[in-house]
Amino acid sequence: MHKFLIGILSATFFLAACEDPAANKPRATTSNSTTNAATANSNIPNTAPKQRETLVINNENSKISFVGSKVTGKHDGGFHKFTGSIDLVNGKPDESSVTVDIDVASVYTDTDALTKHLQTGDFFDVTKYPKAAFTSTKIAPEAAEAGKYTVTGDLELRGVKKAVTFPATIMVNDGEVSVRAEFSINRKDFGILYAGKADDLIRDDVVMKLDLNAPRQK
Repeated sequence: MHKFLIGILSATFFLAACEDPAANKPRATTSNSTTNAATANSNIPNTAPKQRETLVINNENSKISFVGSKVTGKHDGGFHKFTGSIDLVNGKPDESSVTVDIDVASVYTDTDALTKHLQTGDFFDVTKYPKAAFTSTKIAPEAAEAGKYTVTGDLELRGVKKAVTFPATIMVNDGEVSVRAEFSINRKDFGILYAGKADDLIRDDVVMKLDLNAPRQK
């Protein structure tokens, strides 16, 4: 009986360690970007807006983080430095746009050795590609629930530019505009191909977490 209980506990621990954090998250779709200056932010009407506000996003009021995993466990991380803005038009997310520039060298994780490894050519290659950028091209409301949107935009990472689409919750109130999103994205779509050791395989999907809080001027 004692050996049987030890076997059950060992199996439970192994399954917990192998759990994929991206398994229950919506997956971002990626495709080749076809955006140019004429089509960017095409969701914004051509008519002159009644009201336009530029709201600041930075690492003091917002957070960009991620969860990566391998067959033996997971690691939490994020970026210390980034800047951006929300171009809020008429107080409506679907008429607005967002841009974010990330200092990729500011990456951090829960392990110092991993943080240094992510900065190398095996992963982000921060010396060659010091910046990542996202610019939205369309923000479409979901009919089923207020505050729910589908965001599409161009993400440039490690020199690769792709159109990505993911779900988000966007709230506009008197004090701020908040954007919450949690989705998985395939690292290989952006040329991050390091496979690791045979007994330490890295999963392709990485969970991205956006917690943006842009204050409005009163």
